[in-house]
Amino acid sequence: MNKHTIQDLIRQLLIELGEDPNREGLVKTPHRVAEAWEFLARGYGMDAEKVIKGALFESDSNHMVIVKDIEIYSLCEHHMLPFYGRCHIGYIPRGKVVGVSKLARVADIYARRLQIQERLTHQIARILMDHLHPEGVGVVVEAKHLCMMMRGVEKQNSSMVTSAMLGSFHNSVATREEFLTLIGRRELS
Repeated sequence: MNKHTIQDLIRQLLIELGEDPNREGLVKTPHRVAEAWEFLARGYGMDAEKVIKGALFESDSNHMVIVKDIEIYSLCEHHMLPFYGRCHIGYIPRGKVVGVSKLARVADIYARRLQIQERLTHQIARILMDHLHPEGVGVVVEAKHLCMMMRGVEKQNSSMVTSAMLGSFHNSVATREEFLTLIGRRELS
């Protein structure tokens, strides 16, 4: 990301909005916005596959592993406004487990890009299925979208829930129900 280009674009945006980019409160705004975007979109510079492969461990465990309530922050690709919420990830190992913090890191890598929630949910599930080769993977994301809260329909209490169920989480009602019960979302089944 070229921060100088971003700063020039933000300076021009301020002018287009009718502001004076040289007034005291806005002089450093282009720099701050460029820094913020570098942080908010850092997922583009990260490799989820590398994160997973660097933390795979042999295990004979075949019981469900769940990390729930992973905080996520993302940006809607349609309006470039934030959406935020929680991600719940579960899988049933088949010979390998991944370091627990890596599940949260994978969620962050995909969330810190311009996204739609549906794709985000699927990307997390798919990369785990492809690299852990578990019996199954379940991912549920619950989020509030500022593009729906601040503009448009202006619905403050709405949230979106998406799920991706692969392998045994898709094929077995019992496995899916166990996962949804353990994350506190029984009503999705």
